[in-house]
Amino acid sequence: MIIRTMQIEDWPSVARIYKEGLATGFASFETDVPDFYTWSAKKLNFCRLVITNNEEILGWAALSPTSTRMVYKGVAEVSIYLSKQAQGKGLAQLLFKALITASEENGIWSLQSSIFPENKSSIRLHEKMGFRYLGKRERIAKTIEGVWKDNLLYERRSDTVGTA
Repeated sequence: MIIRTMQIEDWPSVARIYKEGLATGFASFETDVPDFYTWSAKKLNFCRLVITNNEEILGWAALSPTSTRMVYKGVAEVSIYLSKQAQGKGLAQLLFKALITASEENGIWSLQSSIFPENKSSIRLHEKMGFRYLGKRERIAKTIEGVWKDNLLYERRSDTVGTA
């Protein structure tokens, strides 16, 4: 397995994996995969990673800013997706470890995630990676079908960045 920086040429594979995640109905409120430039505009320019095996992209991770205010420059939201065939093999942990390292190298002191309660594998992954449960946002938004959904908030504070 190789973890490397995502390149624009990776977008077709990244988009395919993202689409698989969206199809589950509990990965995101998003319903469609945007084009690369729309997706890219919402992500930080750093911490865009893919995990590969024999050059096949099996998963990706990226960070989004949580605010445009400078005081929150060290706070980012996690996106992490694995292809169906890569799930359950420990690859998400490898990718997540690399994402945490890269985030700290880029001055991020707090990572956060909003997770649907039914996404049990994502909850377990975040807890394994040192995230703590902060609380539940009840009926935070509706799906395209009009169903209200809750989000569970998780956060991981860096042990090395933002400690002073």
